[in-house]
Amino acid sequence: MNTVLLTQLKILKMSDIKPNFSELARLYEMDRRTIKKYYEGYEGKPKNRYKTSKLDKYKELIGIKLAIKGGNVRSVYEYLISEIDSDIGTYSNFNKYVKKEGLKPSKTPKGFPRYETSPGIQAQVDWKEDISIKNKFGKIFTFHVFSYKLGYSRYPVFIYKSSRTREDVIDCLIASFKNTGGVPKEILFDNMSSLVTFKDGHATISPKIQAFAKDFNFKIKRCKPYHPFTKGKVEAANKFIAWILPYEGEFETEKDLIEILSGINKKVCTRICYETGLTPVLLLQKEAEYLQPLPDINIVESYTAKTRRTTVTKDSMITYLGCKYSVPHQYIGKTVCLSVTKDMLYIYYSTDLISMHSISNRRLNYKEEHYKQLLKYSIKNEDSIDELAETNLRQMDEFL
Repeated sequence: MNTVLLTQLKILKMSDIKPNFSELARLYEMDRRTIKKYYEGYEGKPKNRYKTSKLDKYKELIGIKLAIKGGNVRSVYEYLISEIDSDIGTYSNFNKYVKKEGLKPSKTPKGFPRYETSPGIQAQVDWKEDISIKNKFGKIFTFHVFSYKLGYSRYPVFIYKSSRTREDVIDCLIASFKNTGGVPKEILFDNMSSLVTFKDGHATISPKIQAFAKDFNFKIKRCKPYHPFTKGKVEAANKFIAWILPYEGEFETEKDLIEILSGINKKVCTRICYETGLTPVLLLQKEAEYLQPLPDINIVESYTAKTRRTTVTKDSMITYLGCKYSVPHQYIGKTVCLSVTKDMLYIYYSTDLISMHSISNRRLNYKEEHYKQLLKYSIKNEDSIDELAETNLRQMDEFL
């Protein structure tokens, strides 16, 4: 708009003089309606117009999810498209929106060298430790995720664990080998406590892990302390585990958490990797040809039939994968060992087999004789025990 004309219009307005819009239009070669509009107070289009975004209605939710410790922009984006609205646009636009609204914390980038390996040569492993998340009832679940990643294909395997023992490491490695179709020639670890033992300030590989590596024909390599970039591929995979954090308050059971982690694992395997330009699941087809086969089934089973120690609770039960299984009453408070083979759970006290169950999804798995033993200590009339046990067990089955 002509500044001279604007000044003239302001003077006329202040003097309460109505201008000749047609004359001004001829003089300044403008539409008389435009001049009239400016005289009546129009100030032109704003220089910075705010465009509405389809993400505006989720702004508060995005802020809440980003505030969860350990979360990141990508994890919140994946949560939104999976659980809230699949039509929120691309990740690039989502990231721009988060930056524009000041929701993204700034980070100082760090440089590190890149290491590449040929197919079948190396895998990297790590623990993502002490992840805490609340379910919809406010109960806190604290767990660990074992992260395994093949170096060439970038194919990751995420495994939910409630502990980080040597047995857990072995279980996770065997599960990872089976998942990827073979064993790499070497595996890169950090100095995780479940891998090494310390003596006089020096760390050495546990004999149990050394024997396992020999049986499965891979070499153990350790990255230098305080040099996490030497296993940067699995460190990069760990950031995807943060995708589980926005599910806080959205799940109910431990089984739900395991299923959520499995879904994240599948999603990461099928997304295009920035470094390779291909999906890990596609590159795995090539890398699998170079992986070594698993050893004889007898060797594998000698490790997979591992026993786990747990304590029998006051209801005469032990817990395995979120479900409870009964043992005889006299073992309450004692430490027993669990052995799992295929679909069966075996429970030992010392070397004695005290109970066995088919692995089930039911929350409570009582054997009738174990339940009757419990009733004997709580009711006086033993004649009614059989009937009461049958009734209570049936009601529990119907309720659960």
